[in-house]
Amino acid sequence: MRVNLGEKPYIFPMPVLIIGTYDENGVPNAMNAAWGMACDMNKVAITLSADHKTVKNILKTGDFTVAMADIDNVVACDYVGIVSGNSTRDKMEKAGFTITKSELVNAPIINELPLTLECELESYDTESEILIGVIKNVSADERILTDGKIDLTKFRPITYDGANHNYIALGEIVGHAFSDGKKLK
Repeated sequence: MRVNLGEKPYIFPMPVLIIGTYDENGVPNAMNAAWGMACDMNKVAITLSADHKTVKNILKTGDFTVAMADIDNVVACDYVGIVSGNSTRDKMEKAGFTITKSELVNAPIINELPLTLECELESYDTESEILIGVIKNVSADERILTDGKIDLTKFRPITYDGANHNYIALGEIVGHAFSDGKKLK
């Protein structure tokens, strides 16, 4: 029997994205955002309210990074989501994050997070609060690669469970895309 839960944005898995920016003085900032996704072959869409320091930074610099949170950094990734960059300038240090400036965009790469999209702002709509970024590069730490490809059994990204407010680890292979369905042909 099915149970109606009402109007809820329950789309699973929901990635835990850490958005990295610099302010006008070059001070790095990061925030946790669970409302994001790929929206084209080279674009990301993220819903972010305009009062975030991150949005203010992106609108000033035009650039940002999007790192995927992983199982090894759950506490730090949650921390940057519950503390505002508007009031805590040293939140990157408190999170234990170190950064390297992207070579392609004016935004920080968080060294502890092994997969990062380096993006330029395409648009930000203040009414819908949807930010669109063009991916200029994807950088990955070698430790999560197998044969030059991202290996999710090494990477272990986490997903946000919005129904229960938990983080869940991904990683088990349960099938093979573009292959398993051939059994029904």
